[in-house]
Amino acid sequence: QVQLRESGGGLVQAGGSLRLSCTASGRTLSTFAVAWFRQGPGKEGKEREFVVGVSWHDGATPAYIDSVKGRFTLTRDNAKNTVYLQMSALNAEDTAVYYCAAHNFGEGARAPYGYSIWGRGTQVTVSS
Repeated sequence: QVQLRESGGGLVQAGGSLRLSCTASGRTLSTFAVAWFRQGPGKEGKEREFVVGVSWHDGATPAYIDSVKGRFTLTRDNAKNTVYLQMSALNAEDTAVYYCAAHNFGEGARAPYGYSIWGRGTQVTVSS
């Protein structure tokens, strides 16, 4: 069974950058679709917001929500069994708990129901 662990969150000033990591244990991620979701303050109980996802196919292009296009980049390093989310030009609206998710042979769904494995999340706080 794959387990995911996020890291790299923290406090950053508006306009700054962070790189989140999602490391898998128990099995290779190479056959998994992976995605990042987030849940902002005061939105507990609501569905987590899709940020970016990519299918398991080799060479697949990640799909981003409009608000992060050009600022966030998802990359995967199958040799390290790790997925990264490079975030730049951060603003207060990016403040959230960020979750890594995965689904074996998934196609990169844009909703939480498309993923069967989740990390516990890492907090990102952007100060203005």
